[in-house]
Amino acid sequence: MADLPETMTAIEIRTPGGPEALVPGERPVPQPAKGELLIEVAAAGVNRPDILQRQGGYPPPKGASDIPGLEVAGRVVALGEGVTNFALGDAVCALLAGGGYAEYAAVPALQCLKVPKSMGMVEAAAIPETFFTVWTNVFERGALAPEETFLVHGGTSGIGTTAIQLAHVFGARVFATASGPEKCKACRDLGAEIAIDYRKEDFVEVVKDATDGRGADVILDMVGGDYVARNLKSLALEGRLVQIAFLKGSKVELDLLPMMLKRQFITGSTLRPRSPVEKGAIATALRTRVWPLLDAGKVKPVIYKTFPLAQAAEAHRLMETNRHIGKIVLTVR
Repeated sequence: MADLPETMTAIEIRTPGGPEALVPGERPVPQPAKGELLIEVAAAGVNRPDILQRQGGYPPPKGASDIPGLEVAGRVVALGEGVTNFALGDAVCALLAGGGYAEYAAVPALQCLKVPKSMGMVEAAAIPETFFTVWTNVFERGALAPEETFLVHGGTSGIGTTAIQLAHVFGARVFATASGPEKCKACRDLGAEIAIDYRKEDFVEVVKDATDGRGADVILDMVGGDYVARNLKSLALEGRLVQIAFLKGSKVELDLLPMMLKRQFITGSTLRPRSPVEKGAIATALRTRVWPLLDAGKVKPVIYKTFPLAQAAEAHRLMETNRHIGKIVLTVR
C-alpha cells in the first residue's frame, strides 16, 4: 500500500434523487481486509440496481460501501491477509456489493475472476453482474437443459443479452421479448430463434404457437406485475419461472390452479445481499463452465456505450431512456 495514494475520486450519492445526485467526491483509498483484493479500477459496469440505489430504493447491504457500482475490472494492487490465488498485477474482474464507481475498490477474492483472454478491461467490467445473475438463476435455479425452450424478457438488457448467448451456446431453444425491430434483430443476432416485439405481439400466443402449444421450459423475468400470470400461461408442464426483478410491481394476483395442474415452479433470487462464500460458489461455476467460452470469444458482453467516471450521471440518464442494447460502462483509467 506504500506506493498507493491516500485518497481517490469516487462517485457519491449525497442525496437520493435523479442522475444529478451522482457527484464526484474524494474518499480514502480502501484497505483490503482479510481475504480481500484491492483493485485499481480501470472500468466499472452500470446496472439497473445502481439507479434504484441512487433513487433511495435499494440501500447497500450492511457493511458494504455506500458508493454505487456492483462490478469492476482492473489490476490487483494489494492483497489482504490469506489471499494466495491472486498476485499483484493480475488483471481481474469482480462482483461487488458496492463501491465500483471509484478509482480503487476492495472486494473479497472469492468474488474475483481473471479477465478473459479475449477481452480488454471495458468488456471485462461488463461481465460480473449479469453473468453471475444469469448463471445462478437460469442454470442453477431454473435448471435449463440442452434442447429445452427458454424465454427471456428484456432481451436487449445486460441480463437479456447475456442470457440469450449462454442459453443458445448451451443448446437451448431461445425466445426473447424486446421493443421495436432494431432490438428484436439484436436478439436474433445474439442467438434467439424468435424475438417478440412486446409492443405489437402477445408473447403468450407467440410462445404457444412456436412450441405447438407446449410452452417454454424456463422463463427469466424482471418485469413482474401482470407478466407473472402471463408467464405461467406460457410455461410448459414442469416449467420454471425465475423472477429476478419487478419493474411492473412485486405484488400480483394469481390463480394457482393452472400452476398446480401443470406442476410449475416459481422461484427467484437476489444477488447483492448474498455472502462472499455464496458468490464465490457461483464464481467457481463460471470459471469452470463459462470462462472457457469467454476466453475463446464464443460469448461476450455487448457494450453499448462508455462514459468517463466523472460522467456517471450521463450514463444513468442514458440507461433510464431504455434505448441501449447491452451494457453501459464507466471508464476510470
